[in-house]
Amino acid sequence: MLDIKFIRENQEAVKKAVGDKGVDLDLGKLLALDEQRRKLTTEIDELRRQRRAIAQSRDIEQGKAVKQKLSALENQLTETEKSFGELMFSVPNIPSPETPVGSDATANKEIYKWGQVPKFDFEPKSHMELGKSLDLIDFERGAKVSGFRGYFLKNEGVLLQLGVLFYALTKVISRGFAPMMPPALVREFALIGSGHLPFGKEEIYQIGNPHSLAEQDRGSKEKMFLAGTSEPSLLAYYADEVLDEKDLPIKFCGISPCFRSEVGSYGKDAKGVYRVHEFMKVEQVVLCKNDIEETKKWLVELESISKGILEDLHLPYRVIINSTGDQGAGKYEMHDIETWMPSRKAYGETHSNSALTDWQSRRLNIRYRDRQGKLHLVHTLNNTAIASPRILIAILENYQRKDGSVEIPEVLQGFVGKKEIRPKQ
Repeated sequence: MLDIKFIRENQEAVKKAVGDKGVDLDLGKLLALDEQRRKLTTEIDELRRQRRAIAQSRDIEQGKAVKQKLSALENQLTETEKSFGELMFSVPNIPSPETPVGSDATANKEIYKWGQVPKFDFEPKSHMELGKSLDLIDFERGAKVSGFRGYFLKNEGVLLQLGVLFYALTKVISRGFAPMMPPALVREFALIGSGHLPFGKEEIYQIGNPHSLAEQDRGSKEKMFLAGTSEPSLLAYYADEVLDEKDLPIKFCGISPCFRSEVGSYGKDAKGVYRVHEFMKVEQVVLCKNDIEETKKWLVELESISKGILEDLHLPYRVIINSTGDQGAGKYEMHDIETWMPSRKAYGETHSNSALTDWQSRRLNIRYRDRQGKLHLVHTLNNTAIASPRILIAILENYQRKDGSVEIPEVLQGFVGKKEIRPKQ
């Protein structure tokens, strides 16, 4: 969400951001509602002044007339504020000058590449084939129990996932991030605050038994949701609070299960564990001062952590800067890291690193007091340290051998308890 004063004074920039990001927003209607609510507020203030004066003169008839008119205008203001607020939550952030303009991922630009893509002297297997032959992943029973995109991790597959998650967590902690296990079950305000509502509503699971959901429809129960990342929980931790500048930056890392419906991805990556409904992730969140140079510094810092983890795993990767149409409404700048996946013969997204300036903190009302006592909204950033089982695709496929075995990355061997995984006899 942007400041309405900024929107009034920078209408062309906001209009361009709406178009470049493909956001469904009637900016003219928003500004008209803004004008209407300001006019109503002025009229209401005047009527309240008149009501106080009439109370002094004890003119009952005139007092009744003013009271009726005031009540009607207050009701009108309530409705106007509601419509205005709904549109304000749909205003996108202004993208950085470096962000490529484009409608989708085809406009993304590669900005960095690391590592050599492996050259096999045999026909490499996909992670699905390896998962089956090594008895690491069971897709058939996963679908039986959990439906489309369901899976079971088994045996060394479990140890490999826990190992890579814990390894990433320890790396992040070593960089000064406080570990947290945030709730995956969140209230609606947390998702509105992070921007996952309304923009990602088709990806979110709302939960409840049939009775409670029916009650919610009547407004008697609070809506609850399963988060698709720990970002909403970590951000909402400080909602409606005033922090002290001396405590900034605040650095979290959350490890949690994540849930996504993938409704908008029907037909994409239908096989394997690239796109699933349930996965695990180590996510980083930074709250820093309201300063764009500070934000850019943390964008680089967060990216360096993800790069370091992939380099420790010796996995080839590249970094892209996402275009306006592929970065999301709230992003100022977004970089995806894509790791080489032999079965795709391409790089596949494994990490996402984003700066959102004060777009989220305005929605969540997270502020800090500077040394002069002035209040500011914090800037927020988030970054994927690791997400699994997607990262297992890259590990299994890049580390496979001709005999069907898979070498375990050196940094994960201590977690798995062995150096290789061999086909089951």
